[in-house]
Amino acid sequence: MSEQIKLSLTADEIEMLVDALEVDLEGYAEAADEARGSGSRDDVATFNEAAVRIQALKTRLEALIEQ
Repeated sequence: MSEQIKLSLTADEIEMLVDALEVDLEGYAEAADEARGSGSRDDVATFNEAAVRIQALKTRLEALIEQ
């Protein structure tokens, strides 16, 4: 497991991170679609795993904004 880091951010800063993660998530989804089209199963799995991890982080950050 990764080392935890404590960080203080404003709601605006968290929203900026969420927006950046959304763009990153879209990029991985597109890459997975392209890999699927070319038949590269390993790349599809890699891109999908990255997308799942990004989505999880994005969800955690969005919950902080809603508090």
